[in-house]
Amino acid sequence: MTDSLTALVSRFGVTAPAWLWLLPLALLPLAASAQRRIPVPSLAMVPADGLSRLVDAVLTLAGVAAIGFLVLALAGPHLVGENLVRTGEGAQISLLIDRSGSMNETFAGRQPSGPEESKAAASRRILEGFVGRRAHDLVAVSAFSTSPMAVLPMTDRHDAVRAAIRAIDRPGLEATNVARGLGLALAQFGPGAPQAARVLLLVSDGAAVIDRRVQPLLREEFAKTHPTLYWLFLRTAGSPGLGDRPGGEDTPQAAPERHLDLFFKSLGVPYRAFEAESAQAVEEAIREIDRQERKPISYTERRPQRDLTGFAYGLAALAMGLLIAGKLAETDLATRTSASRPAASRETRRAA
Repeated sequence: MTDSLTALVSRFGVTAPAWLWLLPLALLPLAASAQRRIPVPSLAMVPADGLSRLVDAVLTLAGVAAIGFLVLALAGPHLVGENLVRTGEGAQISLLIDRSGSMNETFAGRQPSGPEESKAAASRRILEGFVGRRAHDLVAVSAFSTSPMAVLPMTDRHDAVRAAIRAIDRPGLEATNVARGLGLALAQFGPGAPQAARVLLLVSDGAAVIDRRVQPLLREEFAKTHPTLYWLFLRTAGSPGLGDRPGGEDTPQAAPERHLDLFFKSLGVPYRAFEAESAQAVEEAIREIDRQERKPISYTERRPQRDLTGFAYGLAALAMGLLIAGKLAETDLATRTSASRPAASRETRRAA
């Protein structure tokens, strides 16, 4: 209890502290009363009235509270925000999404018509559900086509993450520069807790070649960050698979998906590829990743600043309500007393 009170006091602050110089005015009700005083010769013969003393004490404290809370309200009281470190199940996930023009086609390799979904639309829908099931993940979103683009930095604000994912359903460009995209996705992790699980999820339909001059740089970055790499390969119907060798020369230009898969396997980090030829296959792959990547993770919960001005005005209004009620009761009693005096005088004259 004491620790909770201490923590609460430590979070208390005011916006305009200069108003607090007026707080001594709250002591005025202790020195002077606003209630009507009636002079009497002596109170020695009057029996003790505990109720009257209680009412007097309550009204005095109400006066102190009314002035004190009004001054405090003018100072702008609030509880400052704080960061709470909590532990849950999840991971740091960097989503890297292909925005090349082929992603606007269906898994059958044509423009969508009627109820058909493009590969980008199916990925968007399924990834939104994936994020929605993982409350404690930190997620970053990057996109790439000709050039990479940081859509959203690493965050636990999943509403913003889902909005960023919805943006992948926009028309893309023709080129695919996966090397620069991977570099950006790795940079999204940044400095963080070394024990946190890191996942780089690449969503692409392939057809990308990584220049041999760039490969050593990517190897170095992967070794430094050491994430688990997943490639969700959205395979168009009839196109070569990751394990298919070309009929002629086996080069990155002839079989880009196969050689990209081989490059990923040579990075020295945990890696798994999923070949999905339908939206259902994409859903199954995402659910498998969801099951695999549930490890303890420390995350920071941000508590925003809480304004207490309305609360202070409310307490001041309550105190003033008590004072007004006391004043009205006092006026009513004085009226009844003055009205009874003429009748008492007439009875005295008749008796005489």
